[in-house]
Amino acid sequence: MAQPLLDKVLARVLELLPETGELDWAKHPAAIWRQSPWYSRFIGFSQMDETGLDDLLNIDEQKSKLVANTEQFLAGLPANNALLWGARGTGKSTLIHALLNAYHEQGLRLVEIKKEDLATLSEIVERLASFPFKFIVFCDDLSFTVDDPSYKELKSALEGSIFKTAANVLVYATSNRRHLVPETMADNQRARMDQGELHEGEAIEEKISLSDRFGLWLSFYGFKQSAYLKVVSHWVTKFAARYEVEVDQSDPELRAEALRWALARGARNGRTAQYFARHWVGQEGLKTR
Repeated sequence: MAQPLLDKVLARVLELLPETGELDWAKHPAAIWRQSPWYSRFIGFSQMDETGLDDLLNIDEQKSKLVANTEQFLAGLPANNALLWGARGTGKSTLIHALLNAYHEQGLRLVEIKKEDLATLSEIVERLASFPFKFIVFCDDLSFTVDDPSYKELKSALEGSIFKTAANVLVYATSNRRHLVPETMADNQRARMDQGELHEGEAIEEKISLSDRFGLWLSFYGFKQSAYLKVVSHWVTKFAARYEVEVDQSDPELRAEALRWALARGARNGRTAQYFARHWVGQEGLKTR
């Protein structure tokens, strides 16, 4: 084997070797859970997303409800697992990261987990139980195919005795689907009427039962044009200040280009607005440098 290739293989092996000891959560506000046939561990991150709660516009109701739920959790009061669902790019994942920025000094910690590792949720809860922090286990873009049995594993973990007794762990998940599993016409055809009452088919009941394990549902939708432009203005102002770039917010071309940018991407949302703001401020900055 050629030496450069051997070096790459050895580097990858070293990367996959398990760390010794537990992660120092005082130094790492966030971590990723890594699971393999040979080991499981938390890989810590000391750097966090810079987005704050004040950067998230047009989702005030969703933000206030999730903030209240998280504050209950941090205070040791009853709180719910949360499902944030809806249109892409509307701030679902960013809201959860912003919560960590706002509350990590009060003891909040974040563990990101892949969908395929959700079967180990009970193990994660057990390993976190002894730490004096409050943990949000976060699964981004959660959805299942019709024939994917792992959604039953998640449902079982959410209602299992180990998780119910965990005082310092909640699950927050995001998804484009409210019920997480696609519903088909065949499912609806299995519904029946009994003495005037509609009874859903077993397939529908099974699929809905997973999302029902999340006590808090928050819905996110695409922005109207005025709301989208408001977010564009916010991010243009923020990036201009950060990179010390002079930007004329009254320039009609800024508005026109922002709308063309959204049209090209097929979505008016916070993500599109932020990407456009990066582009516009960057272009303006090049003109003076």
